[in-house]
Amino acid sequence: MANGTIVVVGSSNTDMIVKVPRIPKPGESVMGGRFTMAAGGKGANQAVAAARAGGQVSLIARVGNDVFGEEAVQGYARDGIDVGCLTHDDGAPTGIALIFVGENGQNSIAVAPGANSSLTPEHIEKFRDRILEADTLLMQLETPLETVQAAAEIAAGAGKRIILNPAPGRQLPDDLLRQISILTPNESEAEILTGIRFEDDMSAGRAAERLLDRGVGIVIVTLGERGAYAASGKERRRLPGFQVKAVDATAAGDVFNGALAVGLSEGMALQDAVRFAHAAAALSVTKLGAQPSIPYRHQVDQFLEKHAQTPSA
Repeated sequence: MANGTIVVVGSSNTDMIVKVPRIPKPGESVMGGRFTMAAGGKGANQAVAAARAGGQVSLIARVGNDVFGEEAVQGYARDGIDVGCLTHDDGAPTGIALIFVGENGQNSIAVAPGANSSLTPEHIEKFRDRILEADTLLMQLETPLETVQAAAEIAAGAGKRIILNPAPGRQLPDDLLRQISILTPNESEAEILTGIRFEDDMSAGRAAERLLDRGVGIVIVTLGERGAYAASGKERRRLPGFQVKAVDATAAGDVFNGALAVGLSEGMALQDAVRFAHAAAALSVTKLGAQPSIPYRHQVDQFLEKHAQTPSA
């Protein structure tokens, strides 16, 4: 299981981004600065991240019959992604995300899913062979849950590696979790899944144990620049990340997951794949925008060479 082929099932959005001094409070208007528009969506971000990291990637997604969808598909093709599994919805627009980005790099996001909501199990069945040909299935939760479950069932039945990034956070059924090879929640998503309040880094260990008990193969709780906590049936390990000056953290989690899928599909050990993913994510937060911030493989390799002895605890 190391041929480097990855199928991503997920969302495709257009991001509309406003850089602001700070994230507005409820009822408050904050005068911002720069406005940009860029391709986004968690599924598409992860597909682009995987492709730029060196993976052979197919994206199963839906876009509207509009200029946003057309531009998105053209962009994916330029990144070398197989767009033969992208379909168009004549009755809904391409998904839109409205994003505020504060000066500290943190963000606040509202999403209108549009055509993403019409990605159904029937679309998954249509592209069953593409899933069966790949070694890794990578998914998130910006498309209907029944669609995620349908893809998981196909991949699990064929013994494929399934990575699920449970974002946006929500409760998930145990029958789905039992099919997941690797679950990658951040702190807030792990709290939603387990009910364990995150008060310190030890909370990640408790949450991971609960998710393992529910049937997940490996749990990687991402902790931002503090790294990640990884737990499996064999070991528990804190894996350090990298400290960089953050400009925009919008796509960091997506970049981590896309790069992780590539590392594992290339046969890297888990800790090496996580370090590779941390490096890609660290580079992504130094630039504004989702897909415009995603690094290429040579940039990740150079970053790792530069930081060979200097991971951040």
